[in-house]
Amino acid sequence: MAGFNKVVGSYEEAMAGLSDNMTVIAGGFGLCGIPENLINQIKKMGTTGLTVVSNNCGIDGFGLGVLLEDRQIKKMVASYVGENKMFEDQLLSGELEVELTPQGTLAEKMRAGGAGIPAFYTATGYGTPVGEGKEVREFNGRPYILEESVTGDFAIVKAWKADRYGNLVYRHTAQNFNPGAATAGKITVVEVEEIVEPGELEPSQIHTPGIFVDRVILGTFEKRIEQRTVRTA
Repeated sequence: MAGFNKVVGSYEEAMAGLSDNMTVIAGGFGLCGIPENLINQIKKMGTTGLTVVSNNCGIDGFGLGVLLEDRQIKKMVASYVGENKMFEDQLLSGELEVELTPQGTLAEKMRAGGAGIPAFYTATGYGTPVGEGKEVREFNGRPYILEESVTGDFAIVKAWKADRYGNLVYRHTAQNFNPGAATAGKITVVEVEEIVEPGELEPSQIHTPGIFVDRVILGTFEKRIEQRTVRTA
């Protein structure tokens, strides 16, 4: 990787510098648009004590769920547990620290962190366990709680296309949490389905400018379906 060229040739190089007890912000929603190979590289590295911020923690045996198998995640900041039995078990046993956060609040925490905004007020969660212990202020007669933004040592992201300069385009719903995550990491690593030359991406179609991206790697993806429902005959 040299100059404006953000492309790296291996997953080892892509995740170089990740160490124990760091915070990782991960894009994706369920199994849609997740950086599955970057996650697998973290598993391979054996990095432990991680705080992971993501909408959820994948499923058993796939996505972020694989990091629970060897207890690599110390704390999970997420919107829901989902169908991940290992996540549920570690949460209920107290083995895994979990901070459940309303989905819109979590998205705004990432966006605000990437924008350099340290905290913001939201009505979401007021009067519930989410708001316990948080500062409350009233605006126009309505109470709001103060939520701190999030940033990470690393952000891992999945995009559809990138050019060598790191400009990104996401595909349909796989956009989800990825743009917010991409701005909130000190080091942002992106795996993509296709890398094109600078100038091939229509400027008006770029979702994440390359200024936010540090490393890009070309990957292949399983694109597993989280839950398949079919009509009975």
